[in-house]
Amino acid sequence: MALLFPTAAAQRALRKLGDDIRDARRRRRIQTAVMAERAQMSRATLHKLERGDPAVSMGAYATVLFVLGMIERLSDLADARFDRAGLALEEEHLPKRIRSKKVV
Repeated sequence: MALLFPTAAAQRALRKLGDDIRDARRRRRIQTAVMAERAQMSRATLHKLERGDPAVSMGAYATVLFVLGMIERLSDLADARFDRAGLALEEEHLPKRIRSKKVV
């Protein structure tokens, strides 16, 4: 299976996520060595994560968010409540009218 490289938009999103995680770590005054230890990963992996490297696993991002106390936000990423395109498509397929069932 070939490794798929993310699109430019996905790369920008990962870079922003990495930057945001780095900023959150800094606001909490957590050193990289301490953060890496708490997240049970190497400092090199943490640095890759903070740069938005697409090779870093989703589990690593989740672990770091947990350490930062931000894990609850991860569960809302693809929540149907925030899926504007999906909800619009679903709405297009709603019936125009509802008919009552005939009693036989």
